[in-house]
Amino acid sequence: MTGKAVAPWVRTRLRTAPGAAAALALLVLVTAWLAAAYPRGVDTYEDEGLRRTVASAAPGRTALQFAAGSPGLALPDEQRATMVGPKQMKQRFDAVVKNVPAPLTSDLSQSAYGLRTTRQLGSDEPFLARPDHRPPRFTVATPSDLASHVRLVSGRLPAGQADQKSAGAEVAVTAATAKAINIKAGSVLHVDGLGRPQLALTVTGIVEPLLPEAGYWSVLPVLRTPQLLPANGDPDPPMYWHGGLLLAPGAAPALLATDSKPEMYVQLAPDTQHVNARQFDDLKSAVAALQNGPALSRLRTVFAVSATSYTELDRVLLSYQTVRDSISPVVAVAGFGTATVAAVVLLMAGGLAASRRTAELALMRARGGALRQISGRLFAESAVVVVPAAALGLLLAVLAVPGGRFAPALAAAAVVAALGCLALPVRAALIHRTVRSAVERTDLVREKPTARRTVAELTLLVLAVGAVFALRRRGTTGGSTDSLLSAAPVLVGVIAALVLIRLYPLPLRWAARPAARLRSTVGFLSLARAGRASGGGALPLLALLTALTTAAFGGSVLAGSDDARDRAALYATGTDARIDSDLPLPGDLPGRVSKVAGVEGVSPVHIEYSVPLPDGGDKTAVAGVDPASYARLTSGTALGIDAGRLKAPPGAPGKAVLPAIASPPVAQRLGKEPVKLRVAGYDLTVRVIATQDGSAAVPGSDYLLLDTAGLGAKDPTALLVGGSSLDAKALRKAADGGHASVRLRSEARQEYADSPLQIGAGHIYTAAVAAGAGLAVLALLLSLLRGAPERSALLARLRTMGLTRRQGRVLLVLEALPPALLAGAGGALTGWASIALLAPGIDLAGLALATTSGLAPVGAELRADPLSLLLPAVCVVLLAAGVAAAQAWWSGRRGTITELRAGDAR
Repeated sequence: MTGKAVAPWVRTRLRTAPGAAAALALLVLVTAWLAAAYPRGVDTYEDEGLRRTVASAAPGRTALQFAAGSPGLALPDEQRATMVGPKQMKQRFDAVVKNVPAPLTSDLSQSAYGLRTTRQLGSDEPFLARPDHRPPRFTVATPSDLASHVRLVSGRLPAGQADQKSAGAEVAVTAATAKAINIKAGSVLHVDGLGRPQLALTVTGIVEPLLPEAGYWSVLPVLRTPQLLPANGDPDPPMYWHGGLLLAPGAAPALLATDSKPEMYVQLAPDTQHVNARQFDDLKSAVAALQNGPALSRLRTVFAVSATSYTELDRVLLSYQTVRDSISPVVAVAGFGTATVAAVVLLMAGGLAASRRTAELALMRARGGALRQISGRLFAESAVVVVPAAALGLLLAVLAVPGGRFAPALAAAAVVAALGCLALPVRAALIHRTVRSAVERTDLVREKPTARRTVAELTLLVLAVGAVFALRRRGTTGGSTDSLLSAAPVLVGVIAALVLIRLYPLPLRWAARPAARLRSTVGFLSLARAGRASGGGALPLLALLTALTTAAFGGSVLAGSDDARDRAALYATGTDARIDSDLPLPGDLPGRVSKVAGVEGVSPVHIEYSVPLPDGGDKTAVAGVDPASYARLTSGTALGIDAGRLKAPPGAPGKAVLPAIASPPVAQRLGKEPVKLRVAGYDLTVRVIATQDGSAAVPGSDYLLLDTAGLGAKDPTALLVGGSSLDAKALRKAADGGHASVRLRSEARQEYADSPLQIGAGHIYTAAVAAGAGLAVLALLLSLLRGAPERSALLARLRTMGLTRRQGRVLLVLEALPPALLAGAGGALTGWASIALLAPGIDLAGLALATTSGLAPVGAELRADPLSLLLPAVCVVLLAAGVAAAQAWWSGRRGTITELRAGDAR
């Protein structure tokens, strides 16, 4: 006879509490999704940043360029002609492409090879353009696959063969070259030969480049666009045109008979579509090997023994590395903070489940249940819910963030799953290590720290102090991300939580004594209830403080980044917009600009660059401004001035001493005494009355600021424009025709945040802070839910004793306020302390600015943002009070009989 089947444990538990299982699954799903998406998001923006950095750099910098002199100088002409012919040049090109070390790959569509001249060839044809009566000179090249990169405007492409003895060859020119130098299809250009008659180059066609800014044309831009060059090094030299001629590849041997020092060349455009940030070190090694390493040695065996290489790709990669290394530690701070809060929330969820089932687990232990068996069942019960939820979260992260590596995302989701599975059994095992008949009282006021807890807290204190000291000393610009440094704000929050837990009973005791003397019992009961909260309240406080510290730190980082961009844009333009010209601006331009919609003020400026200083060494820029309008436009900014102090004294220019504001280097050279300067042909006497780091008149440069009334030259060369909502299109239209450039501060600010590294890091940081804030709210709700049944039963009992509903609401709100106030005030203070301690080691320039070259000091340092400090703290207090009031209202609707059930152990 067989016994009756016993229902499986896991199935029974899930059917008994489906709501709790669903809540745990949702929590694990969201946490696993965030954890898996974080490394993939970081990978994505780092990959996009690397690709964008390489792709946006000038093709002439990133191209891999290889060159070698004309081969076989001692060989017969026939052999030399064969060596530079199309067939052998193609073989050399293919060999070079195959020997480029991985992970470098070439974009063959924008790569080229051929023979080109290194010495310009002159042509004295009478129909060619001659600025300053100087004949043009030409660079001749045989770029490969020309037909695929041009559109024929007139004539035909060059073709045919030519060698050292040929009398002529066919070439093509671009439309820009033809227009500038006055060349037409059918024109014949004669160039000097080397020991032979002139070589006649017949222009068979005019072409237009299809992608003029791409690597095919930009490595040697003279083939695309002619250049007006000085003929010598005189101060005012005569100029001549330098253009490019596109020779047919079959006629390359003809260049060997000219005095142009021809060379073979190969230019490889890097393929940026498949590179990623994990290959960065290998990319640097590959570039170094091509510059002066084993890869270059291999190329010399397949291309030419005398081959040389040139590229600035290593400098481009270094610029990316500099920005990435300054961003990564700052982003890691948000990652560590959010991960800590998520881990605490998972532990709190396990603790809540364990506390709700304390009586059940205590009964099982009393009836002989082994701790290992109970823990195993609880682990299996959790795993059935947690593992599928974590897997689904991983899948959602992969779908939401397609780029990035899978392994880190899998590891992050696995950690979340492990924590979710172990939280309940480990918590239950710790509570029920010994068999107990009833749950012991664990008042927070009466709970005394154990020796183990003291040792653990001291260990964390040492780690936190070490992390803060290291971050202040080394900073975040030293290289790769350091886990201890990135965890410094979290460790500070952990220490603050442990300190506050130790100090928390003291104010409760002090406040309970006077409250006990009041006629109303609500205040005393609320303080007594707050003091009798379970000692497990340390975990919610830890979550809240860590989240508030991370939110305050993150909000201050984002606010500091915005402030740095605003300052950088201000230092770049001076005002809301500026109009610059190398020549005097039209007299009616200020009036036209002032009529543009959104313009609130215009200030003319006359700028003289390269004014020599009295010591005969350095030069500086001298700007003449109208003090009144200039002061109005710069008022309220770091570039503002006192118009009264700058105003020139009455009198003719040069007769009086002009007050001046100078940049610190110029002020140091001029001193405080009157100094004579020669500005725009006028002798002036100036005296520096103040120094300022930057000037709206001459941004990004050393300067001397004077009143225009004291200058002899008064025609404005720049206009400073003020306005909160300027119409860029209308402003440029108004300035059209004045040979002027227009730049808006809003456009400059956008340029500083245009890098994928900045954009991606900003999004990741914002998402991490938002996720941490959401998890903190969840931690607060979990802490309130943990005592919700007991509070509901207490309210019901007190109502039987005459407590009104209003008093019940006040009681629960006052009971919830002490821990909420503790968390809010502690979080704000901890966030402020973390920022104050860590600010000297945090550099926000990489996160805030796409480039910092040439900028005046923009103050890209971390500063406490009051809104980021106070808003989360206030929200915590309001949320706690709101939840308590809602519980009191809901308990009142349920009624006393429902809450006080017979046999209820609450």
